[in-house]
Amino acid sequence: MFETDLRLPDGRVLRTYDSAPCDDARLAVVWCHGTPNLGAPPVPLFEAGDWLGIRWISFDRPGYGGSTAAPGRGVAAVAADLAAVVDAAGIDTFALMGYSGGGTFALGAAALLPERVEAVATFAAIAPYDAAGLDWYDGMLASGRISLRAAAAGRAAKLHHETFGPEYDLEFTPTDLAMFDGPWSWLGSVAGDQSMPAGPDGLIDDDCAYVRPWGCDLTAIQAPTLLCHGEADRIIPSTHARWLAAHLPSATLDLHPHETHISILNQAEPALEWLRDHTF
Repeated sequence: MFETDLRLPDGRVLRTYDSAPCDDARLAVVWCHGTPNLGAPPVPLFEAGDWLGIRWISFDRPGYGGSTAAPGRGVAAVAADLAAVVDAAGIDTFALMGYSGGGTFALGAAALLPERVEAVATFAAIAPYDAAGLDWYDGMLASGRISLRAAAAGRAAKLHHETFGPEYDLEFTPTDLAMFDGPWSWLGSVAGDQSMPAGPDGLIDDDCAYVRPWGCDLTAIQAPTLLCHGEADRIIPSTHARWLAAHLPSATLDLHPHETHISILNQAEPALEWLRDHTF
């Protein structure tokens, strides 16, 4: 995996990751990381990616890892950053894979770059905050409701919450903990404070982006889209996936009754095969 600092015209830097082109690479997949994580592509999928001919591309969103913070950034701004990353890599068309909040940014990019995105797969994606008919907070853990309502009150309120508020309690289940004994223990290497060495800007701007207008029309998504979600997820309830499936023109809803926000990643390898099978 090659790591590069890409300098943008506005002076910001994006830390990018690229598994590099190879003769048998058939598809570039852009990994859109969760909150709060580094943007490094998912090591547990590397073996499957090799035999499927996947070239992995990703980047730390602004405020994470080696990327310059961009206070106030939204979904559309991150889509523009993503376009700059794939342009610098010499890639024309690509697929997107987004986990948790990364699903928001994957869907936003698919809506804003419809001619370039071949297919999308998300795991525990978040629906728009203004989604008509969706009780957005219903079924969320108490910690999640408090944290995201702080973001909805504005960036200053969210910063205050991150500085002085209660610690987010993920309330891990035995199913979640079992995941950390397997390949997806990798999540521990990209998550938490280590993903934000310069402070909580990445987390703050992610959460604020989720609860503001995204700046795109999801009905503009032309690419086939797979929405994987666990019905036991209490961080982002599966009602978000149901809403997205009902409003995206080419969505496939893939619900799993016993999977949680963490264990839904058990479906990542099949989803990678699905991406390969649904691209040009």
